[in-house]
Amino acid sequence: MILSGQEIRSQLGKNIVIDPFDEARLNPNSYNLTLHDELMVYEEVVLDMRKANRTRRIKIPPEGLVLSPNQLYLGRTVERTETRNLVPMIEGRSSIGRLGLFVHVTAGFGDVGFCGYWTLEMFAIQPVRVYPGVAICQIFYHDIRGPFTAYSSNKYQNNTDIQPSLLFKELNPEGEADPQRRLPFGMD
Repeated sequence: MILSGQEIRSQLGKNIVIDPFDEARLNPNSYNLTLHDELMVYEEVVLDMRKANRTRRIKIPPEGLVLSPNQLYLGRTVERTETRNLVPMIEGRSSIGRLGLFVHVTAGFGDVGFCGYWTLEMFAIQPVRVYPGVAICQIFYHDIRGPFTAYSSNKYQNNTDIQPSLLFKELNPEGEADPQRRLPFGMD
């Protein structure tokens, strides 16, 4: 079951934290999160799952920044969220999708217990200008049934910034960014 906007409001400070919270961004069954003023792009031509790929930052000026097709942009929400006893999810807003901008490539599903900023995997179908502070996506909440273990991660939990992929921490038992060994079972 998805929580209504009124239920989201009633859970603030209990099972839901949205900081900062603006009543005007509360919807009938979601809350609009806004785009921070900085993006991150990968500098590598070929991204390697086993490495910490190089990135660079791009500031979004007040007059906006044009996103180019065929480029992945990582952004983050202005709002920091915490969720207890509920499953948070984000989706792009329909007004954003109608401009051909995907807000999350595959990572819209959150985990019960997540605390931090949402990293957005943004991809434009055609050039589109984005602005800092624009309501870019919406967060909504599902009830969870049955016993569960709250999310805890040494990768993304309690983040304070845009998070590039940290998959290499899973693929390398010691969490090395640039291992010299091969993956097991000839999977390289």
